[in-house]
Amino acid sequence: MEFVSAIFLIFVAIVCVIYFAFPKKHRWVVLLIASYLFYWFNSTYLAAVLAGMTVVTWLTGLMIEKTSDKASEYFKEHQAQMTESERKSYKNSVTQKKKRILLLGVLIDLGVLLFFKYHNFFLGNAASLLGLFGIPMKDYRFDLLLPLGISFYTLQAIAYMVDIYRKKYRADRRFFRFALFMSYFPQIVQGPIARYHKLAEQIYQEHSFDFTRLKFGCQLILWGFMKKLILADRLGILVDTIFDNYTDYRGGILFLGAIGFGLQTYADFSGGMEIARGVSQIFGIELEINFKQPYFAKSIEEFWRRWHITLGTWMKDYIFYPLSLSKRFANLSKKARKLFGNYIGKKLPSFLAMFLVYFLVGFWHGSSWKYVVYGVWNGIIITSGILLAPVYQKGIALFHVKEDSYGWKFFQMVRTFLLCSLGRFFSRAGSCMIAFSMIRNMFLYPRTWEFFDGTLLTLGLDAKDLTVLAAMIILLLLVDIAHERGVKIRESIASQGFIFRWLIYWTAFYLVVIFGMYGPAYDSSSFIYQQF
Repeated sequence: MEFVSAIFLIFVAIVCVIYFAFPKKHRWVVLLIASYLFYWFNSTYLAAVLAGMTVVTWLTGLMIEKTSDKASEYFKEHQAQMTESERKSYKNSVTQKKKRILLLGVLIDLGVLLFFKYHNFFLGNAASLLGLFGIPMKDYRFDLLLPLGISFYTLQAIAYMVDIYRKKYRADRRFFRFALFMSYFPQIVQGPIARYHKLAEQIYQEHSFDFTRLKFGCQLILWGFMKKLILADRLGILVDTIFDNYTDYRGGILFLGAIGFGLQTYADFSGGMEIARGVSQIFGIELEINFKQPYFAKSIEEFWRRWHITLGTWMKDYIFYPLSLSKRFANLSKKARKLFGNYIGKKLPSFLAMFLVYFLVGFWHGSSWKYVVYGVWNGIIITSGILLAPVYQKGIALFHVKEDSYGWKFFQMVRTFLLCSLGRFFSRAGSCMIAFSMIRNMFLYPRTWEFFDGTLLTLGLDAKDLTVLAAMIILLLLVDIAHERGVKIRESIASQGFIFRWLIYWTAFYLVVIFGMYGPAYDSSSFIYQQF
């Protein structure tokens, strides 16, 4: 049941009718049943994996909280009779016990993810490593179906357990309600990665039907369909042609493939987010915005603050800050200052933590070294940019660059766009070696810019498709410019007269019907991030 399918729209419509027909107090039950039905339709028996991880996460949260509560009660009763050293010793023992419970829960959930998603990666690399030492190893690799959205709800589960450990909120004692938080169907496919305190309160609330929410939600769904079916899937044909036949092309055509894949991923992923947010808005639930015009970023660091925002904030809250602010990293900073000076010594812990974050971001995307290289590529650019910031400032002063000028900002955006596009070779090519080969052939034959000699018409799209593609890219650019300037497009459309407003809606609908890319049975391709 793909998001961009008639079956999914019928499913949502039926769920909405039942949801608002149910007594308000029990409407969350409708969402829970609908979420597991949706998951079962997409992953069948693998719904048991989601259910099992939900049980583990829920029990872990309860055990951590129970340990804290018992310790607090004991401490209140006996602290008067305890010495200062005994108090510290008792607190440390309780903290260590909570850490062990947390670690067990995290390892179980993480172990399930690693088993399903990375088993062949580890087995293949183990065989290669042993082979270097002349030790033969049988090929133990095997194929498994990947549970839908497992990378997303695993991070969601880990965040919940860590937040309970940090006493950010109380553990949810109602299992089935917690199960809805873990399985909520609009966001389980590809996010956004929800935090318990932001999503749970909304999905349990007694929402009433609201026509304005219905209207705005349908607008988002329609825009998501346009992004996915008209732009992303059309770009996918061009990108697949170039990357699947990379030895046939040189120079600018190869870079066109990388640029196309970046735009395809953006339209595909953000289109899925629009559909998820639109469906949720109909129910009265506001999901977090996962994209904020990333291609208007003026640096790679800013790009990642605008792209897949919930993944970035998860990495920041649960990896970057705990590492960079730890005692070990503080001691490392002191030693580094003595060796490399104050500036580098101060930055080194942050650099190491950042490198680990982007290594994990790359590895999270897939079980291949190409994704690791993709993450490291971004980490190198970001850390080098921070490290060389004083040099850049001297250059700006030397050449009298006006940093607030539109020309300089435009240059920064173009530079960031090109650097991001270059990194896309690693995330799309079949392997690291193919990615390096494509980059080499792109730079070895820089004069091969075969855009106007008919080559474009051999990349899987005819003249009509290329025209539609160009028009949709321009439309997406205009919409992003409007959002960047703070224009509320949906509200503006809704405030128009009845005839003009519905003319826009029907035009968008027919554009999807006429220019959407469908398969033989009018099926659309799956979302790129759905495989993660």
